[in-house]
Amino acid sequence: MKKTNRTFLIVTTLALLLAACAPQQTTEVAPESTPVPIADVIAEGHFVPAQDATLSFLARGGVAEINVEIGDAVKAGDVLARLDNAAPAEAQILEIQQAYDALLRNASAENAAAWQAYMNAQKVRETATKKWNDINLRDIENRIEDRQQDVDDRQVDLDEAQQKFDAVKDRGRDDANYKTREDELEHAQADYDEAIKDLEATIRERDLPRATLDAALAAEAEAKYQYEISLDGPNQDKLALIKAQLAAAEETLSNYVVTAPFDAIVMDVNVAVGEEVGPETYVVKIADTSAWYVETSDLTELDIVSVAQGQSVLIVADAFSEITMNGEVEAISQAFTLQGGDILYKVKIKVADVDPRVMWGMTVEVTFEANP
Repeated sequence: MKKTNRTFLIVTTLALLLAACAPQQTTEVAPESTPVPIADVIAEGHFVPAQDATLSFLARGGVAEINVEIGDAVKAGDVLARLDNAAPAEAQILEIQQAYDALLRNASAENAAAWQAYMNAQKVRETATKKWNDINLRDIENRIEDRQQDVDDRQVDLDEAQQKFDAVKDRGRDDANYKTREDELEHAQADYDEAIKDLEATIRERDLPRATLDAALAAEAEAKYQYEISLDGPNQDKLALIKAQLAAAEETLSNYVVTAPFDAIVMDVNVAVGEEVGPETYVVKIADTSAWYVETSDLTELDIVSVAQGQSVLIVADAFSEITMNGEVEAISQAFTLQGGDILYKVKIKVADVDPRVMWGMTVEVTFEANP
């Protein structure tokens, strides 16, 4: 350890002497370095439509119809091609559809009748409610009390007349008072009967409108119930069964026809009428060209970290180097693919100003502009 320190001291001393003997130079301050701008990311991609589909028959047979040509615009659900063995399935669908429509019309008629009955019951209830609301209930109650008092008074008179008559009835008609007491009893009974009649009539003034309203309310409730069950009655089960049969028949027919799954342009027709084809042969290719995109194919894990959603992109087609289009990053795949030892990520770019000369599938160079 001591030897090492002594050697270090000698070396240090010699270095200082040499430095002192050396000619003195002016010290210059190094200029600040200019930051190197972040480089743009450049990748390769391909021009693709918003969505596309390659359509085939699900069954084997002879091509009976081709209803489109390249360049035709089609709507979702349009029949593009048909096999010659589609006729039985189409006939079955027609038969089931007719049965379904007939049952639906009957169900609609029943629903309409039940609805009309419900509306009529509402009108009857409204009239009954108005009559009940129009009566002077207090006045009627007061008159009922008066009539009841009159009945009570006539009952007293009738009881007295009955007692007086009972006192002489055993004497027979020869008794001088028999006829008088009998007449008095009859008059008392008639007065009592008239008082009861007046009381009952007054009570009806109150009870009849109330009973009419209660009956109207009950009838309306029943009509409403009948209407509601008509919406989900026995016919609904039949409708559901036929609807299921129709769906099954349409599913069968889908094996023999090719229909457009979305609005699109026909890009290719691969078969001809009379040709025998099966599921392995595509019939038509369609594409939704309402928007165009570029999908990258070689962005590595080192490049993808410099790409962000919403980032501006310059696009140049290999076949048309003079064409420059603008785009914007719409989506970045979170899944990767392994290719030649490289980890690659797909980026989807929406093209803003599409040049009509660029075609589906063309190779393009995309430049992801670095943030300043």
